[in-house]
Amino acid sequence: MNEFPAFCPSPAGDVGTLPLLFRDRWLAVVHKPDGLMVHDSALARGETEFAVDRLRAQFDSPIYLVHRLDRATSGCLLLAFDRDTASALGKAWMAGEVRKQYLTVCRGWPAEDAFRVDHALDGGPGKPVKKPAITDFQVLQRAELPWPSQGFETSRYALLRASPVTGRYRQIRRHLKHVFHHLIGDTSHGDGRHNRAWRMAGVHRMLLHAEALAFVHPHDGAPLQVRCRPDGDFVRALGLLGADAHAS
Repeated sequence: MNEFPAFCPSPAGDVGTLPLLFRDRWLAVVHKPDGLMVHDSALARGETEFAVDRLRAQFDSPIYLVHRLDRATSGCLLLAFDRDTASALGKAWMAGEVRKQYLTVCRGWPAEDAFRVDHALDGGPGKPVKKPAITDFQVLQRAELPWPSQGFETSRYALLRASPVTGRYRQIRRHLKHVFHHLIGDTSHGDGRHNRAWRMAGVHRMLLHAEALAFVHPHDGAPLQVRCRPDGDFVRALGLLGADAHAS
């Protein structure tokens, strides 16, 4: 998949608002920070602050989420302001007509610069039926850091761009585990030893960022491409890898 052209975000507004990447009368794309749950659910575990509540106040409008991001994932979050737009975007999402790109950091160096993981996944807790799941990966940067691990004096990591073809439960994280290139900072499917090393280096988040969305606007039929640059601890991670945040 070709890299999406940049559509740069607007500056953040008041404290509590989510940075705006795109908006018109029908829909918006915002930058959800890591650590913020999108909406209340059984996984909330006492959380009282949710992105959907912030967005209702920010736009002073009803909000219809087209998809969700895990609490630990940052980046592009697509929403609509009316039911018809939400329905059209939801159908496009389910049909695979919305292209998605993520940035992530994994342990080890994948053997190929571009590779596909085709491995069926279940739907998560209480949903044992496995369905086809495909993710395309591109290696953007390889780095060797002076952190001892498993008898070696250094540790190897790679910055990846992930393009999920399907949309299964925790697909990118589970596909990286399947090929033994665990996602850094993932406490559910990752490698605890490497997660601790990154925390000691000052990176205290899961390194998964929803970098870009591309889709056809449901009302005017124009192609829309939106990019969200990483920030915070993800930029610190890029620095440790020797990668440029803006180039990546």
